[in-house]
Amino acid sequence: MRTGLIGQKIGMTRVFEEDGRNISVTVLKVDGCQVIGHRTKERDGYTALCLGVGAVKAKSVNKAQKGQFKKAKVGLKKKMVEFRVSEDALVEVGAEIQTSHFVEGQYVDVVGQSIGKGFAGVIKRHNFSGLGASHGVSISHRSGGSTGQCQDPGKVFKGKKMAGHMGDEQVTTQNLEVIRTMPEEGLILIKGAVPGARGGWVLIRDALKKPLPEGAPMPAALKGDKAEDEISSTPAPAEEAATPEAPAPEAPAKEAPAKEAPAKEAPAKEAKAEEKAEEKAEKKPEVKAEKKPEVKAEE
Repeated sequence: MRTGLIGQKIGMTRVFEEDGRNISVTVLKVDGCQVIGHRTKERDGYTALCLGVGAVKAKSVNKAQKGQFKKAKVGLKKKMVEFRVSEDALVEVGAEIQTSHFVEGQYVDVVGQSIGKGFAGVIKRHNFSGLGASHGVSISHRSGGSTGQCQDPGKVFKGKKMAGHMGDEQVTTQNLEVIRTMPEEGLILIKGAVPGARGGWVLIRDALKKPLPEGAPMPAALKGDKAEDEISSTPAPAEEAATPEAPAPEAPAKEAPAKEAPAKEAPAKEAKAEEKAEEKAEKKPEVKAEKKPEVKAEE
C-alpha cells in the first residue's frame, strides 16, 4: 500500500481530448509535499508516513512542530497528515514526492471537508418530499412531520432524520479518474467534482476498489530521482574528456626544451658564419688592390 498526497483545491476547468470530447476536471495543487517522519510498528504500533505541505510563517508554528521540522531538515509546513503504508512503501525523511506519483488513467479516492450549509431543513438536508400543498395543510408545507410514537417508547430515537446543521464534514469521493499530471507545475487534473471549497485541503490516495496500474511508481515518485540519473550520467563523459587532455599538456612541455635548444644554438652559428664571411670579404679586396697597381707600374 503506497502513500497518498496532500493537495489544495484550486478550482474547476475543462480539458479537450484528441477526439474532441470535453471533460470537466478539478485542479489540485501539490506544493512541496515532503516526508516529515516515520511511524513504525515497533515504536508506534503501526506503519505510516507523516507528510507536510505548504509554506507558513514561523509565528504560526509552535515549538513542538518546529522541532519536528528541524529534525527532518525541511522547511516549515502548513499542513501535516499521516498516511498508513506498508513496510516496503516507506520513503526516507526529507524526500519530496511529485504529482507523477499518480499516473494518467489511474483511479483515486479523494477526501475533503465539504462546504458548510448552516442550519438546513429536512427537505434540503434529507431530501424529504414535504407535506401537501393544498387542502388540510396550514403553514407547514416544509415541516418534518411527527418525530416519535406514543407514551411507549415515549422518546425520539437517536439518529432520527430532522432539521439541523448541514455540511462542513469529512467526505470521501471514490473512483475518480486522473486525467493529467503536471510534475513541473505541481498540478493534478481529476475528472469530476472533488469535495470541499476552493482553497481547501484534500487527501489523494490510490483507489481501494480499483487495481493499481502497472506504471505506478513504487514506493513513490520522488523529485530527486531524475536529477540523480542526470547527475550520474554527466560525470562519465567529463572523465573521458579529462583523460585525453591530461597527457596533452605534458607532451608539449617535454618537447618545448628540445625545440628551444636549437633555437638558442641557431643564432650562435649564424653569428660565427657572419664573422667568417666578413673576414673573407676584408681579405679579398686587399689582394686585388695590391695586384692592380703592380701591373700598371711595370708597363
